[in-house]
Amino acid sequence: MSREVWPGRSWPRGATFDGSGVNFSVFSSVATRVEVCLYDSANPSKETERFDLPEVTDNVFHGYVPGLEPGTLYGLRVHGPYEPAQGHRCNPHKLLVDPYAKALYGEVDWRQPVFGYPLGHAQQDLAKDERDSAAGMPKSVVVSDFFDWGNDRRPDVPWRKTVLYEAHVRGLTMRHPGVPEHLRGTYAGLGSPVIIEHLQKLGVTSVELLPVHAFADDSFLGDKKLSNFWGYNTLGYFAPEQYYASRKTPGAAVAEFKAMVRSLHAAGIEVILDVVYNHTCEGNHLGPTLSLKGIDNAAYYWLMPEKRHYLDFTGCGNSVNASNPNTARLIVDSLRYWVNEMHVDGFRFDLATVLGRTGEGGFERSAALFQIIHQDPVLARTKLIAEPWDVGLGGYQVGGFPAPWREWNGKYRDALRRYWKGDENLAGEMGNRLTGNADLYAEARRKPQASINFVTAHDGFTLHDLVTYSHKHNEANGEHNRDGADDNQSWNCGVEGETDKADIVALRERQKRNLLASLFLSTGIPMIVAGDEMGRTQGGNNNAYCQDNDLSYVDWNLDERRQKLLEFTRKLIHFRHGQPVLQRRRFFKGAHLWDSEHKDLTWFRPDGTEMKAEDWQKPFTRSLAFLLGGDAIPTPDERGQRIYGDALLILLNSHHEPVSFKLAPAAPGQRWELQLYTADDTRSAEPAPANGKFEVTGRALAVFRQVAD
Repeated sequence: MSREVWPGRSWPRGATFDGSGVNFSVFSSVATRVEVCLYDSANPSKETERFDLPEVTDNVFHGYVPGLEPGTLYGLRVHGPYEPAQGHRCNPHKLLVDPYAKALYGEVDWRQPVFGYPLGHAQQDLAKDERDSAAGMPKSVVVSDFFDWGNDRRPDVPWRKTVLYEAHVRGLTMRHPGVPEHLRGTYAGLGSPVIIEHLQKLGVTSVELLPVHAFADDSFLGDKKLSNFWGYNTLGYFAPEQYYASRKTPGAAVAEFKAMVRSLHAAGIEVILDVVYNHTCEGNHLGPTLSLKGIDNAAYYWLMPEKRHYLDFTGCGNSVNASNPNTARLIVDSLRYWVNEMHVDGFRFDLATVLGRTGEGGFERSAALFQIIHQDPVLARTKLIAEPWDVGLGGYQVGGFPAPWREWNGKYRDALRRYWKGDENLAGEMGNRLTGNADLYAEARRKPQASINFVTAHDGFTLHDLVTYSHKHNEANGEHNRDGADDNQSWNCGVEGETDKADIVALRERQKRNLLASLFLSTGIPMIVAGDEMGRTQGGNNNAYCQDNDLSYVDWNLDERRQKLLEFTRKLIHFRHGQPVLQRRRFFKGAHLWDSEHKDLTWFRPDGTEMKAEDWQKPFTRSLAFLLGGDAIPTPDERGQRIYGDALLILLNSHHEPVSFKLAPAAPGQRWELQLYTADDTRSAEPAPANGKFEVTGRALAVFRQVAD
């Protein structure tokens, strides 16, 4: 007896349970027929039923099945043209993941015929493979949206107070002895009390999670007994990755993810997701047919003019075409779902330049997707962060995104790395980077908080490795050390790799403190990577995307040196939280504001005189100081009251020899007090020398705070 299928509705898209049954809705502008296949939850390879979606409205196939319940496994088969030369790749022999599926169950089995063409065929993808791929495909899961959120409230941390902590769900929790063993590597593990306690003590406000959208592993990595650890290989934009769920039942990841968010919110910590809308796991014209490619290839992807091949702005084989209205809708629907149903607080968009490409593929800051997000009442209030580059022509767009987007600032990263390893001609660059990047954002009337300042990220060296290796060591990736970036702006301080030489170890620890201190003393939004606060190493591997093992996991077993770095980082972050002058929302003017004792920003040479234009041009300027006026903050607080903070005097010396600084005069009735010195992290809260001079050792930084005399 065939199942009864009603006409249903064309919205919302995907499989939606309403308490009495399930509505299915699938967009395709080329399909002639769409089938839904149901599978046995006890034996997901066994198909139990199949039915057509009976109605089509504006290229959306839809139908309603009464009595169908959450937990049902299903997949799609799309009938239509298989004409790769025309950009169409419909093949009903290939079971497809619903792009709107809220959960997936099972993994892609590369031994099964999941490609739309016979592998090894002389005509390659122009030939059509008619073998059934269902046995090798994950199944979509019908999910109920019900969850007891209790009194969950978004922390809603203002940008000026935000401190980002980039972390991997599995990498952060796998080696923590306080996380129950069965919860390590999971959403529940990340939401456990010991992890939350660490985040709170550290002082971070927002965790930025590496991709948690359902992703597919790479077949070539499986051949090398490696796996896609980072997860930048998306298969489903609505489904949380099931690998990070402690229970492996259909749909269990959804509730566990929500519980993690609820726990983090209760601790006042935001959840921001790293999302990969720029490409999918379906690769190029020779890649598998898993979802979008088999539903409406020409609508979802950027194609070359000859249509068989893909425009690749990502280096991953394909690029999602966000300029297509239905593709833009998929992205926005996904974002809105994660905010409304999963309660996340924001997004970091991987290779976000791709999403702003229009017309012939050029980048436009007025691209339709950006306008849609900006106007959306749900998304406009979330934190939006762009990785402002891709690998296409004109892809480097730091400073090029529209408000209210924030951007990962690669220019900031490179300047700080080069300055502290002693490169020349960096005075002017450092002046801009430390004080809000006005050269990048002021002309477009954006604010200092447009810049996400960072020294390291998941992609590249860890902080420890940045000062321990001058060259990458990626042999474990199985590509003969050819993968990963060659230009890291790193310096090993004299010896490549680990060493017992006391002077080099001391210099490396000081360099870590220099980089961290510079980060948290800069105007903008600081971001650190999980483990950098306690000296995590990847053994010189700067591309550990495929290392799901101890190489990537945070090591919580701290020796004395790593414990001291953790304590120093905590001190830095809490110092930043207590200093309004480090949380400015407008650019500096270099002038007195209100009735301020100091200018809002003053730059000094080591001899105590203010820097002149020619000083910024000198190639050997490695020692400089700046004063931030705590009573010269132009913006009021949330209640409209004037903000008063401490004046700070910061001395920077990236020269290899000591430099004596003459301290700027304190305001009447005030004096300078040393707060932080990277050459000796035990010194703080001590008065400035009576002679008004302070010697900063080679490659070190000092911070003085103005206090009442």
